Amino acid sequence: MAVCIGSAVVVGILPSCAPDAPKFNAVDITGAEYARDFPLTDHLGQRRSFKDFPGKIVAVFFGFAQCPDVCPTTMAEMAQVKKLLGPDGQKLQVIFITVDPQRDTAEVMKAYMANFDPTFLALLPTPEQLEVVAKDFKVFYKRVDGSAAGRYTMDHTAGTYVFDTKGRIRLFSRYGSSTQEIADDIKALLKSS
Repeated sequence: MAVCIGSAVVVGILPSCAPDAPKFNAVDITGAEYARDFPLTDHLGQRRSFKDFPGKIVAVFFGFAQCPDVCPTTMAEMAQVKKLLGPDGQKLQVIFITVDPQRDTAEVMKAYMANFDPTFLALLPTPEQLEVVAKDFKVFYKRVDGSAAGRYTMDHTAGTYVFDTKGRIRLFSRYGSSTQEIADDIKALLKSS
């Protein structure tokens, strides 16, 4: 096992410790042993996994369509990131995995994704699949009942996982990161891939 201590590396080199390693704005989680894949059906009815996006940076966010703030803000920011990337924007695939399979149907998610970018994909797990994929991604989600019968919201992890062009987990971008910071991180990943 290698450990970074200041600029020294003890017992081997971690990718983020190497002298020529890119410096990221997001949390560098290169080499993490989780978030391996998301074999789920998208809002268009097609089964998806990392192998469907060779050569692309994949950004994965967990959320729900009725979210009043974090989820639409994140999707709007990712649309802006894609624009900031210019021609490299075509090398970015945004994946939205719903944590509210009860309400987020294919029709709801088609309309929701259309608000941001036609290439963004929503994945629609069953409650059982959600439990498995959320555990694999170390994502928290919980239904919070409202005051009226049948009304609820969802608490959930608010951050975006970023995978390199080979499908390896590399970054966790916290909610509130600037679009320029995210675009710069993606440019650095494209350059180093």
